Amino acid sequence: MKIAVISDIHGNLYALEKVLEDIEHEKCDNIFCLGDLAMAGPEPDKTVSLVKQMNWDIIQGNTDKMIVEFTDKIYDSLKGSIPIMANALKNDVEVISKDNKEFLKNLPENMEITISKTPILLVHGSPRKNNEDILPDLPLDEVEEMVSDTDARLILCGHTHIPCGYQTNTGKTVVNVGSVGRPFTEKPEACYAIVSIDDIGFGVEHRFVEYDYHAAADVLSKRNFDGADKLSKILIKPELRHM
Repeated sequence: MKIAVISDIHGNLYALEKVLEDIEHEKCDNIFCLGDLAMAGPEPDKTVSLVKQMNWDIIQGNTDKMIVEFTDKIYDSLKGSIPIMANALKNDVEVISKDNKEFLKNLPENMEITISKTPILLVHGSPRKNNEDILPDLPLDEVEEMVSDTDARLILCGHTHIPCGYQTNTGKTVVNVGSVGRPFTEKPEACYAIVSIDDIGFGVEHRFVEYDYHAAADVLSKRNFDGADKLSKILIKPELRHM
């Protein structure tokens, strides 16, 4: 069985559509989605509408939770540290439909699935927190601690927008599948993973997909919040997020 695992779409319909084409070409049997469907992207409402139609196994990301639990207090808290994201969040709340917010609200925080005797855990950040970073070059003992409370053999996560993977000394495989809609890799290509599973074991492959990020950036730049133009440039040059 081949499972496509996607995460962090962030309202980027252009990237999502190209990734879905690649998934179809790869003849995957199912799709797991690890959350962050909408926030701070070109077309948040349309993206959630599309995902809502799909028969996928989907969990809630930290920004999905922020959208459905939005308050002025959350906005003020974000405004002090990351004002552009605060503005994006506030605008997302305005443009995403009530039905789509309800969909985001009802997504589970994580999900356990067993395929061909392999126990799999779907999380957004880590098994401990939906906003904990599993990044490249972490000390292995830190990764071991993050996944110590799960018996899953394969832990799939996203959140950081940077793909990576770990094999722990306790026999667990931890894979960050990267980001479909806001990749923070050197090339701004959409990223996802394919997990191939049978009764003997499993293998994981990261895939990178070209899409029209200039068109996506153009749509994002025209959204009605302060800082949309800067976010749009990050779709083209991810390194700008550090500036």
